[in-house]
Amino acid sequence: MSGHPYEVLAAQRLLPVLRNADADEAVRATAALLAAGCRAVELTTSTPGWAGALARTAGLADAHGRPALIGVGTVTTAAQARVALDAGAAFLVSPYPAPEVREVAVGREAVFVEGGFTPAEVAAAVRACGAAKVFPAHVGGPGFVRSLRAVLPDAVLIPTGGIRPDEVPGWIAAGATAVGIGSGLPSDPEALAAVFARFRPARQGRGGPAGHRAAPPEARP
Repeated sequence: MSGHPYEVLAAQRLLPVLRNADADEAVRATAALLAAGCRAVELTTSTPGWAGALARTAGLADAHGRPALIGVGTVTTAAQARVALDAGAAFLVSPYPAPEVREVAVGREAVFVEGGFTPAEVAAAVRACGAAKVFPAHVGGPGFVRSLRAVLPDAVLIPTGGIRPDEVPGWIAAGATAVGIGSGLPSDPEALAAVFARFRPARQGRGGPAGHRAAPPEARP
């Protein structure tokens, strides 16, 4: 499987979004997710010491020996974007349109999942970098993502906010590429591994994993 974050997310289906009390807790949570078969994890700038946690986890591997993709979410300023990329972030995520973050991402050729809620905001994010975080997703529900998918058939759409793990299949069926999960994942290692195994593709063809129909686009202003 490709190591591009869009392809990894399309196969993984779940994107854990970590908001921890401190950097040590974030590192432990990330290590547990990787051991459970998760490969892409989103730390957030709301965690004290997040940059240090990122630097400590960016070089890790998942349970299958693949390089981990540790991204940073709640990135809203150019300064945060630069710090995250310097610390090894595999991708950036914002909760809403963030032009200055987009500018840094484009300049550094970095992957940026820009947040949006209205169709115009989501479409603008997709035009810029091929992907959008649909937030807060629970407001519109899976039907909203289904409507977005109808007019953005090749976009990477990642609804996030207020979604429980057991609701993920409904969002995927509605057209989500992956779903951001901020809480509700089990702490038991075996149960956590079972969650990610549920969405792991049995076989991947040349066209990439199901749910991602287009090759990752190049970021463009």
